[in-house]
Amino acid sequence: MSRAPNYEFQDWWNKQRVKNNLNILEEKSNQPISPSFHAINVDAAAGGGGGGGGVSSDMSVGKDRVRSARQLSWLCLLRFQQIAGSLVWISNNLVILVRTANRRIASPMSRDDSGSSRLYRAIRLFLIVVILLLGFELVAYFKGWHFSPPSVGSADVLGLVGIVYAKWLDIRAEYLAPPLQSLANLCTVLFIVQSVDRIVLILGCFWIKFWRLKPVAAVNYESNVDNGGVDVEDYPMVLVQIPMCNEKEVYQQSIGAVCILDWPKEKMLVQVLDDSDDVDTQQLIKAEVQKWQQRGIRIIYRHRLIRTGYKAGNLKSAMSCDYVKDYEFVAIFDADFQPTPDFLKKAVPYFKGNDELALVQTRWAFVNKDENLLTRLQNINLSFHFEVEQQVNGVFINFFGFNGTAGVWRIKALEESGGWLERTTVEDMDIAVRAHLCGWKFIFLNDVKCLCELPETYEAYKKQQHRWHSGPMQLFRLCFVDILRSKVSWAKKANLIFLFFLLRKLILPFYSFTLFCIILPLTMFLPEAELPAWVVCYLPGIMSILSVLPAPRSFPFIVPYLLFENTMSVTKFNAMISGLFRFGSSYEWVVTKKLGRSSETDLVALGKESESLIRSTSLHRSSSDSGIEELSKLELSKKTVKTKRNRLYRKELALAFILLTASVRSLLSAQGIHFYFLLFQGISFLVVGLDLIGEQVS
Repeated sequence: MSRAPNYEFQDWWNKQRVKNNLNILEEKSNQPISPSFHAINVDAAAGGGGGGGGVSSDMSVGKDRVRSARQLSWLCLLRFQQIAGSLVWISNNLVILVRTANRRIASPMSRDDSGSSRLYRAIRLFLIVVILLLGFELVAYFKGWHFSPPSVGSADVLGLVGIVYAKWLDIRAEYLAPPLQSLANLCTVLFIVQSVDRIVLILGCFWIKFWRLKPVAAVNYESNVDNGGVDVEDYPMVLVQIPMCNEKEVYQQSIGAVCILDWPKEKMLVQVLDDSDDVDTQQLIKAEVQKWQQRGIRIIYRHRLIRTGYKAGNLKSAMSCDYVKDYEFVAIFDADFQPTPDFLKKAVPYFKGNDELALVQTRWAFVNKDENLLTRLQNINLSFHFEVEQQVNGVFINFFGFNGTAGVWRIKALEESGGWLERTTVEDMDIAVRAHLCGWKFIFLNDVKCLCELPETYEAYKKQQHRWHSGPMQLFRLCFVDILRSKVSWAKKANLIFLFFLLRKLILPFYSFTLFCIILPLTMFLPEAELPAWVVCYLPGIMSILSVLPAPRSFPFIVPYLLFENTMSVTKFNAMISGLFRFGSSYEWVVTKKLGRSSETDLVALGKESESLIRSTSLHRSSSDSGIEELSKLELSKKTVKTKRNRLYRKELALAFILLTASVRSLLSAQGIHFYFLLFQGISFLVVGLDLIGEQVS
């Protein structure tokens, strides 16, 4: 059937021709007439011959035609030169890009555990296979075999390629597709189970909001003593610990925030637990501690000579001091955390009259959640973790994983649970599980927030997530038998084993990586096994919407959040496997890099608090302690930050090419939703693999 003529285009073309002819005539009328041309016309007029005029007009038309042909030739040459220059520019830049990529991959800075890991080698082999399959499918597509697949019996007329393709169709239908479909069904079931768990958590959060359920404190330390409030003698002894290691960017603000806590000074002792191996950093932290000591704060500096056990070893060493027995509670803050002055008055009262309470955990708030796309996506994840997971578990079962900071522990509970152990990289989860097995209870305060900083680079975030997902598997191996032998109820044992460890720490990264990064691309090359559209698109979209509910301002980032979570599944899966099978990288502790993000108003407020503290203790205030000096130090630290170079992450790049290759195969089969998902997911892996997310890099 012939296509109908496009009259709109024809009308436009005719108008353009008329317009061009008018412009040419106008240019000719404006040109001066040469004398020779004028003389010819006069002679022709004097002779009275019409033939002369016809000859001149023919000559002028010929010149116009020659001139138009030359102009067209020059225009074509110009266009050809521009196209050639563009091609040369593209090829040169492509060569530079490839050389830079090779140099960046070979650089020691870009070498992480992915280069030599089993997972990376498996992904690289998978990439080679899908590229070969795509080439084979392209040949079949251009021969028309996608519309009329050849069979082995009729392939004799199709040649060797037809016989091979017909045999391939039989092999993939009989031997490859059935196990792939079974694995896809298994991962789909796991996905549904995890989705049901998330929906139950959301419903529990709505229940808490509707009935306004929240813990109730037996005493109010915020009341004024003159108005009949709590006497100073009734305040318990609190030990405040700040573990840090080479925290040059954040040590000053964290120490300052802890030292201005609104708590009787004789009832509080601050321990700065410095594990830094940099001498200059040690001197800076020690000078900061001495400055606050001169202001009357009970603060001490501790540095270990033998730095074993990372943070757990640091805390264990601090708790072994003789004076710790005089204190009833211990508050722990990582180096980038800045508690509000009333933090202890809001958290400690819940221990009064509740002897079974071991831990009061508070929520994190982030000073840099809007810094870049990476921090926005982290804010969605952590908002759901605190608002939903921690709050629901705290209200209904009195147990959740300790977040390692911004919490207050009963020292007696720590001692009865075995204290800090150095056997895993998640010492906070370890002590929480052991305390729960000993019968202690936890409380989560969603309305008490402690400021902290999110990783702004993908490198720092990747290392943090690797530790957070390998440690739980280490711990599960170590405490599985202890859970079975404990005296807690079978319901609590089942919650720990199936929900806390298996579903949320093992099954989630397993099905997320396997389903969307392995099975889905394979189903494009093995169409006999398929994933329904609701598994690929609709169910993940609903789960993403539920995840964004605790952070409603992040709704515009639902799609990037979904794609980024699938992209992070390779890191979480690798970490889970490393921790479960005790690979070397699972026991590596890397301190999360911080940039010391604090607003200038925070520093000014800190300066004002320090001024009032100085006046109350009648100490002389030196000029170096002013708020202006603090601001100048902040600006100096910003200027001395080294320029960061982006890295290349090979697992992410390999998976990007796998997904993009599968998207091309999906395009050949005209699968709409699968094609778009694979395309955008592949682009997401490519962006992350090129380190183009997070802090601006050069």
